[in-house]
Amino acid sequence: MKFQIEDVTVYFPYDHIYPEQYCYMIELKRTLDAKGHCLLEMPTGTGKTIALLSLITSYCLSKPQSPMKLIYCTRTVHEMEKTLAELKILHNYQIKHLGPQARILAIGLSSRKNLCVNPTVVAAENRDSVDAGCRKLTASWVRALASENPDVAMCEFFENYEKAASAAVLPPGVYTLQELRAFGKEKGWCPYFLARHMVQFANVVVYSYQYLLDPKVAGIISKEMQKESVVVFDEAHNIDNVCIEALSVSVRRQTLEGATRNLSRISQEIDRFKATDASILRAEYNRLVEGLALRGNLPITDNWLSNPALPDDILKEAVPGNIRRAEHFLHVLRRLVQYLSGRLDTENVEKESPVGFVASLSSHAGIDQKTLKFCYDRLHSLMLTLEITDTDEFLHIQTICDFATLVGTYGRGFSIIIEPFDERMPHIPDPVLQLSCHDASLAIKPVFDRFQSVLITSGTLSPIDLYPRLLNFHPVVSRSFTMSLTRDCICPMVLTRGSDQLPVSTKFDMRSDPGVVRNYGKLLLEMVSVVPDGIVCFFVSYSYMDGIINTWNDSGILKEIMLHKLVFIETQDVVETTLALDNYRRACDSGRGAVFFSVARGKVAEGIDFDRHYGRLVIMIGVPFQYTLSKILLARLEYLRDTFQIKEGDFLTFDALRQAAQCVGRVIRSKADYGMMIFADKRYSRHDKRSKLPSWILSHLQDANLNLSTDMALHIAREFLKKMAQPYDKTGSSDKKTLLSQEELEKLGDGSMHEMSY
Repeated sequence: MKFQIEDVTVYFPYDHIYPEQYCYMIELKRTLDAKGHCLLEMPTGTGKTIALLSLITSYCLSKPQSPMKLIYCTRTVHEMEKTLAELKILHNYQIKHLGPQARILAIGLSSRKNLCVNPTVVAAENRDSVDAGCRKLTASWVRALASENPDVAMCEFFENYEKAASAAVLPPGVYTLQELRAFGKEKGWCPYFLARHMVQFANVVVYSYQYLLDPKVAGIISKEMQKESVVVFDEAHNIDNVCIEALSVSVRRQTLEGATRNLSRISQEIDRFKATDASILRAEYNRLVEGLALRGNLPITDNWLSNPALPDDILKEAVPGNIRRAEHFLHVLRRLVQYLSGRLDTENVEKESPVGFVASLSSHAGIDQKTLKFCYDRLHSLMLTLEITDTDEFLHIQTICDFATLVGTYGRGFSIIIEPFDERMPHIPDPVLQLSCHDASLAIKPVFDRFQSVLITSGTLSPIDLYPRLLNFHPVVSRSFTMSLTRDCICPMVLTRGSDQLPVSTKFDMRSDPGVVRNYGKLLLEMVSVVPDGIVCFFVSYSYMDGIINTWNDSGILKEIMLHKLVFIETQDVVETTLALDNYRRACDSGRGAVFFSVARGKVAEGIDFDRHYGRLVIMIGVPFQYTLSKILLARLEYLRDTFQIKEGDFLTFDALRQAAQCVGRVIRSKADYGMMIFADKRYSRHDKRSKLPSWILSHLQDANLNLSTDMALHIAREFLKKMAQPYDKTGSSDKKTLLSQEELEKLGDGSMHEMSY
């Protein structure tokens, strides 16, 4: 369908549109017109992705003179592929209506592991090994050697891509990762470097959050992006955690041992170069004297990860004299590793500010702040000079230099925390030194400053007013949409007690109570006997899930559950979990039915959909608070309180409830779908906890369902399933339409549409 929003003709590839999609587009357009940033919460399963893509691409088509570009950030490769598949449908529709002028280039960009087509390189088991395998075949010095010695192995795909030179371009179209690989194989070109090259010419780029938020990656991938770009962070409820992880570093014993080995190897390489070609080291020294950390524009294959500090904080001056010579730099790194090793030999938890840590380092090891700031760039320069290709072997020393550069650059918003053991396993010594970032706004600030509009959207952004404070920005639009439904296909319930009227909760003092564990087991047992197909059950942590399942197994509850449905469990192993999910789906497809035990904050809670018969009920056992004794969390809470005036309790509740909402939201993936949500913990009945759930869940949470026992929940489940089995009209009644055709959309004025969305 085709319709107008003010001066923009929107091309929407389906015959009907949801009212909330239309309202969502209106708010998006307001944001783009204002050239500002926005926060939009839209229920899951209401076509958020296609609404975003339709409005933004149509907006670009209506303003052909403006060089606007869409940068769409997703969390996982699976979401990236889904977004590109939606965009392909939309692109074909736009070409059908507008002809060749609607042609765009849209590509997905991922790591070499997902794009490489060289069978010898891609066979490596992890991403770092694939990157190193690629460098061994494509680094400029390897290729220079190969031109003299034909026995030196090179990558034929990269050589063909280089030979094609300016002819190596992607024709307009929408390319998923699989299609990029297929195109590369067909032409004999390297898809990874082709995609890297084409990013600057593409109209739409879809890639991971890290490519914009992690300074190390953003420095080499995203520095070419123009200011007029529109950046979308989809499923962005955890964006503050992504920002914090991008600027945090952990150092363990293994890291220091690995770094010591790396330094010995670098020392051998320096001696070899001194004996064979000392002029290369001399040339590097002269370059550093002149103040050039790197040799101008490096070939794309030699590019390493960029500086871990944010672009504005990187020093634009010459490398200090005491680390210009390679051997002097090695001495500094050895002293740094020795100092860190001494700091790890502690029996008490220590917390220090970066300023105090740098002062202590200076007095004990004689390394000053300026030297620390240059560690990462100096290591990068040395690795290139020594022509080291197996970068995966040098991850430990990279981590140390990462740490040094960040600790030397930032004084506020960080803490250094040294823990001699994990508090949950105090008898196992496992010392760790963590440079922990507390301020999420640091990593995202360059994105807000640089790009015209940044859109943060997700199905769970409640309470929406907390995000501008956490990320320190001012949105021009901040809206939360509800779901327009023909029938009440969502049934949330709060279960506060078992059939024996004992309260249930995962509070620390209650969670091990045999009565609570028994009541949770009885709840699940009653539900599997009534609810058809798939049930998903989320726990607050892996340890709690293991404990409760063992208890159920000993008491025979698990055996009784398995008479009704098969049981599958998420583990910390990705392969095992994928296999369990596959078999869970097969059990639901065959009619046997299944229960999937999972963990809030785990992989399944974040990225897997349990739509249709794969998820008719989701049970959230407990409130998924973070481990509140964690030293890092306590330091972050203190920083949030002092800097942004966010109370500890408010932040912890907000964080737990967004995870709970994310878990239960897995069951509704479209309006034709239906499912029940049980919040099984007495704390959910409190208004201050419950009110932080998204409005589209709260609007269906009736007062009668706020304080239920197991038998009452069972009765409501039976009634709900009976109601869902009745035929219904998908488009809705005449007074409340939930599916609009083009004619109905034109008949309705903006006023009535505005009323429908609230």
